[in-house]
Amino acid sequence: MKQPAWRPRVRAASIHLGASAVVAALAAALTFGLWYPWPYSVLAGGLGLFVLVCSVDVIMGPLITLVIFDTRKPWAELRRDLVVVVLLQLGALGYGLHVMFQARPVVLAFEGQRFRVVSAVDVLMDELPKAPPSLQALSITGPVVVGTEAPTDADAQLKAIDMALGGFDLGMRPQFWRPWDAAARKNALAAAKPLAPLQQRYAARAAEFDAAIARSGRPVDQLRHLPLLSRHADWVVLLDATTGEIAGFAPFNAY
Repeated sequence: MKQPAWRPRVRAASIHLGASAVVAALAAALTFGLWYPWPYSVLAGGLGLFVLVCSVDVIMGPLITLVIFDTRKPWAELRRDLVVVVLLQLGALGYGLHVMFQARPVVLAFEGQRFRVVSAVDVLMDELPKAPPSLQALSITGPVVVGTEAPTDADAQLKAIDMALGGFDLGMRPQFWRPWDAAARKNALAAAKPLAPLQQRYAARAAEFDAAIARSGRPVDQLRHLPLLSRHADWVVLLDATTGEIAGFAPFNAY
């Protein structure tokens, strides 16, 4: 029996690979342009998750096409096989993007002595109607910076401690979110520390530090820092020493 020619198979798989790459590029624009803007692509694990989802999807589709494409098949049968492959591939990509959407970072919360990156899946949704009106809808264009206000009532404080032990810190509880206003920035500055000591601690990584300072557009003595906690990395938030506005981020553990 004559073996099927490989040239049409390779050509079909190459076309499929090119089309898959274009779709992956569009998905990347959506993911990193809206849901995981830098540095949250690192802090919230968006980059690793996207690579996992898209690499499998982009590679497996063309490989299956390479296996099933056979010019000896009737055109109707071949077209059906290719349509099934594409639909399965798009379904897998859609599911992967749905997972990434659910895991997207929605809040950068100041929790008194530190900042925390909060993903959509971390938010205690039952409390969302108790958030300030401007914060009752979860962002789809990167995290919103919020302050938090700890409870003052004794019973509420005990409940907050219990919730924190259960994995729900203040930044994950919308009823304690507060706008990132002048008062919140003042509180953040009061807790922040000068950047120079941290810079000295990481003297061996001076180039990275200098790059982070350059991105802020401010001299080192005009910057303060606070720890930044996330699921995938512990960085620092850089604050303007005068206004308390967020001036940038740096990949260094402050603890």
